Amino acid sequence: MTHLGKSLAIIGFGDFGRLAADSLAGRFDISVHDAFLSPDKITAAGYRSLSLEEAARCDVVVLAVPVQVMEETIARIAPLVRPGALVLDVASVKTLPGQWLSQYMPDSVQIVPTHPLFGPQSVARDGLAGRQFVLCPVRGNAHLPVAALGRELGLVVRITTAEEHDREMAYVQALTHLIGRTLSGMDIPDKQMKTQTYQHLLDLTQLIGKDSFELFTAIQTMNPYARDITDSFVSGAVDLLGQVHPTR
Repeated sequence: MTHLGKSLAIIGFGDFGRLAADSLAGRFDISVHDAFLSPDKITAAGYRSLSLEEAARCDVVVLAVPVQVMEETIARIAPLVRPGALVLDVASVKTLPGQWLSQYMPDSVQIVPTHPLFGPQSVARDGLAGRQFVLCPVRGNAHLPVAALGRELGLVVRITTAEEHDREMAYVQALTHLIGRTLSGMDIPDKQMKTQTYQHLLDLTQLIGKDSFELFTAIQTMNPYARDITDSFVSGAVDLLGQVHPTR
């Protein structure tokens, strides 16, 4: 990991920030900045608390903040990041973070937007091995050691473009989260005479229902391809029901 440096700062210590810190512990000297947590809470979790300015000067800077505040965060740290450092994000959308990082970060900074296709719930249940980790390199060659690290952790690493990522995630996430969150809002019941298909719906509801509305909003509104897919689903469902309930 000498290619990436030793010091790593995680900006944003929500559920995924904590998962990242725990997964990388022992491989880096990990520090954390979170504007909404007291230093005592970060220390209690086993990590050193840094100011935003201190975090920005580490060898690797991981942005684990909501997409809604990511541009502002990038703009604030950009003048402070050291030449040759690596900045990456872990957002569920990739086009916008890639654009913001390219716009604000100095040319000397390496940029690797990433998307871990897993979360704390699934990792707690089944571990990291076999989970997908997507890289959308923007600048520099740091994606190579990042990919190597991912494989060391047992992840399946995929390298693609931000555009292709968001096109696929319009189905994989935007559509899935719309269905799951709608079912969660309906509070669909568990039934004794259920099919395996219905159990899949229950599992989906339980998994996605625990995600924040903030994440749902980002997936639906900050992926440029999501709206077309979800609109197509909704209109298709209405048309299908119209075929069996023509007077509806």
